[in-house]
Amino acid sequence: MKEKERIQSQISKLEEKYRDSGQDLSSYLDGLLYQRYLTYWDYIHLDTLLSLQVPRTHFPDEEIFIMYHQITELYFKLILHEQKQLVDDKSQNLDFFIEKVRRINSYYTALISSFGIMIKGMEREQFLQYRMALLPASGFQSAQYRMIEIYATPMENLVHYSRKDDFSAENTIEELYEHIYWKNGATDKTTGEKTLTLKQFEYRYTPRLIRIARQVEGGTIYHKYLGLSEEQKQNGALIKALKALDVNANVNWPLMHMGSAHRYLGKESGNLDATGGTNWRKYLPPSFQKVIFFPKIYSDQELNDWGKQWVDHIFNPDKTK
Repeated sequence: MKEKERIQSQISKLEEKYRDSGQDLSSYLDGLLYQRYLTYWDYIHLDTLLSLQVPRTHFPDEEIFIMYHQITELYFKLILHEQKQLVDDKSQNLDFFIEKVRRINSYYTALISSFGIMIKGMEREQFLQYRMALLPASGFQSAQYRMIEIYATPMENLVHYSRKDDFSAENTIEELYEHIYWKNGATDKTTGEKTLTLKQFEYRYTPRLIRIARQVEGGTIYHKYLGLSEEQKQNGALIKALKALDVNANVNWPLMHMGSAHRYLGKESGNLDATGGTNWRKYLPPSFQKVIFFPKIYSDQELNDWGKQWVDHIFNPDKTK
């Protein structure tokens, strides 16, 4: 009897749900009868997913290169998924804030720990050959990575380090975007002109990035932190999580790319350019960029020393022993 009552209660709730939407429950039940059973491979579109790797050369390791970057973009999507929820939340609930930042850090941790696939998981000789078939494409053109930055912190914190004193929140989004730090990494080292890689990226994504920057103006994750009560802002778990996010996004992640670039493009090869012509030696080191999402949670000394020890570890390993 209890089972019948439970089923009747569920039917009543379904009738109410579909009545409120102007639909008929009976029609939905007919659809349920005709519907195929769901399978794992259909649910995640497995066949489509496994068909998305299309190498441009015959070198086997190029497929590793493609898959790793596709996996990376999926992790970026996970990060953005959490960021959007945090930015859209109006409650300023501290536990919710900490949990979302914790999740973001878990995605970064997975990304950073997996980067050994890029550093040691491919033959250098193969990479140096198939990379020439990828011109002018570059990981520099990851729009999701730029979106992550825009959701995290106001645009004035993303202005190139050499020009930060010239700009503030009083400048327009367009003015700040024009001097965003990563554009310096995609200019021709000889002429100072924008590379084709940057021109392609700006043509495709600038309107979208500007639109997102306007949407979150005054409401980035950093703004959400600044809007907390003084007691909440001093919460140890929150500060620890935000610092970990800053280091993951702006030190550890670029540093992993630095290690990869150093292995494949540096050494005896004579410091080759990246595939998009990006100046990786100036663009990747954290201490050169000093991109910091949440500057007010650090001391002056921490800000001054930002990223130095990690860059020393790559270029001057004897100093860090």
